[in-house]
Amino acid sequence: MLSHLIWFGSAGLEVLLLIRGWQSGILRRYPLFYGYISFVVLQDVLRFLASFCSKAVYFYTYWTLEYLAVAVGCAVVFEIYKIALHSYPGAARITRNVLMFVFAMAFAKGLANGLPIHQVLSEDAALNFERIVRMVQGIAITALVALFLAYAIPFGKNLRGILLGYSLFVAERIICLAFIHPIGHDFWFYAYSASYIAVLGLWLAHLWSYHPLPEAQTRMALERDYRELAAATQRRFRKTAGFVRKAVRS
Repeated sequence: MLSHLIWFGSAGLEVLLLIRGWQSGILRRYPLFYGYISFVVLQDVLRFLASFCSKAVYFYTYWTLEYLAVAVGCAVVFEIYKIALHSYPGAARITRNVLMFVFAMAFAKGLANGLPIHQVLSEDAALNFERIVRMVQGIAITALVALFLAYAIPFGKNLRGILLGYSLFVAERIICLAFIHPIGHDFWFYAYSASYIAVLGLWLAHLWSYHPLPEAQTRMALERDYRELAAATQRRFRKTAGFVRKAVRS
């Protein structure tokens, strides 16, 4: 009974978040985040419908959607970086490329543990995949927060809400996947489910109306440091290329 109340409460808050995002116009400003919420709503509906089918149908539906949810969640991290660094094109470019590479490596590592292919949809493989990707998401979010603290860059209310809520969600998933083995509807199941309602409430509070991003006072400092880093990297690359050419000629 309690699990059903939590499920319907979460679904109701997700729908309310989408409706309010549409009414306030924030949905158009954060399309990837609201796309993620829309996917979660669709995921809930498909799992609910699959529960009326056979156990095999429900099992494969559940874990297929779990893979997709983790992958779609990475889009939220991309959007946080994109919006947060929109005034810093140089830094945004390099972080986008790094994120794409790191997430691709995480996906490859997570899926490789599910091979051969018939084991990919097993519970252990899916949870291991999520564990790896969530760890990468957590590191990416921590790096962004450290960057903004170092340069005193403001997030703004809307982006701060998305960041706080998703950080809390990712941290909870990492803890559960690392230290708590899923054994059914025990205390940790209800604690995690209830905490997701808290995350949705946090998002609603911060995304009820649109708040533009405040202008940063340290824009030139970050871009200057990026240019210095890029120039140093190019010098190292040219030096390495020179050594390689000399080695080939000799």
